[in-house]
Amino acid sequence: MKVVIDTNSLLVSIGRRSKYRPIFDALISGRLTLLLTNEILTEYAEILEQRTNVEVAENVVNFLLRSPDVEKVEVHFKWSLIHADADDNKFADCAFNGNAQYIVTDDRHFSVLNRINFPQMRVIKTADFVKLISDEK
Repeated sequence: MKVVIDTNSLLVSIGRRSKYRPIFDALISGRLTLLLTNEILTEYAEILEQRTNVEVAENVVNFLLRSPDVEKVEVHFKWSLIHADADDNKFADCAFNGNAQYIVTDDRHFSVLNRINFPQMRVIKTADFVKLISDEK
């Protein structure tokens, strides 16, 4: 299953005691393919460093760079579908260009994607995605 994970959803899935940890575990075990761009990876690194520390940020980024279950996407077309927070468009563009099944996020700005027929993108809340991947086991 190919997914794009919003930064905050990734962040809450890293902690070993987090109720969202099944997402990161699914990535580690190869049950998910994470799609990302250079822009997304840079944001992951910046936010992880701000919210945790440099070592955690470097470890996560190094894991993502080395994982065979992370696919780098080249964005050939930018749709600019999210107007409320244009910075979120990097996730939507990655999802469309990488043919993701889901965008995992709790950010309400992404809800506009559910009302657009083309390009069609499925946005799922972090807790709902945990349930989905737990049910698939």
